[in-house]
Amino acid sequence: MAYDTDNIFAKILRGEIPSEKLYEDEDTYVFMDIMPRADGHCLVIPKTPCRNMLDATPAQLSACLNTVQKMGHAVMKAFDAEGVTVQQFNEAAGGQEVFHLHYHVLPRHEGVGLRPPGTMADFDVLKAQADKIRAALA
Repeated sequence: MAYDTDNIFAKILRGEIPSEKLYEDEDTYVFMDIMPRADGHCLVIPKTPCRNMLDATPAQLSACLNTVQKMGHAVMKAFDAEGVTVQQFNEAAGGQEVFHLHYHVLPRHEGVGLRPPGTMADFDVLKAQADKIRAALA
């Protein structure tokens, strides 16, 4: 299937839709998930088009995973987390909803489950969480 240049993440990359940016390098962009399943839930995406890991280049995958690791350390530090969950979905049958490669990075605490999907975050809370992650990256 062809890459849809009008997907929401492509629009975020072009600056057409706002996002709470956490980190950016030459190849990747990281921002807060607006429907977080845990405090500090963020998304790592490549800056170049690909639908998911099935059509990504080795360079796109490598760049994303390097950033995923960096963000895993940052969210654990920012939220005093004991672990991190990384999720990545491919194609509709695999649970993918936005067809631009992305990794979910979620700080985790022992005995605390993930919130159910689909609830919009309070943007003041999201911004405060983003500030904590940016401070942990500094």
